[in-house]
Amino acid sequence: MTKPNTITIDDVQYVRADSVTSAVCDDDYVIVRCCNAGVHAGYLVSRDAETLRLRNSRRLWRWWSKFTLSGLATEGPLGSHMDEQRYACVVPMLELTASDVCEVIGCTAKARDSILAVPEWSNE
Repeated sequence: MTKPNTITIDDVQYVRADSVTSAVCDDDYVIVRCCNAGVHAGYLVSRDAETLRLRNSRRLWRWWSKFTLSGLATEGPLGSHMDEQRYACVVPMLELTASDVCEVIGCTAKARDSILAVPEWSNE
């Protein structure tokens, strides 16, 4: 007999925990929001009490998403505003002061791919 994936109690449907897959990528692509250094997207290398290190990161100057950075991390940038996105060049290694980091959000594969697809912005 197979186990059901959902159960309804008092008209509320609940999902089995072991049937839910994580939305976060295995490669640790994240969006990091800082108090002073802005917003960055890249591969998380390490994090300790003093420093957070990102590999192949980009500073996000302007983005359009489903309202918040959480929307950007799950869905990626809004396609209808792709020409308005402002993402800087890729930096091979970036170290951010841990005390400046106020949020680290794991990205889905969809969001990672669409963030990486945004062309480098240049004011030339």
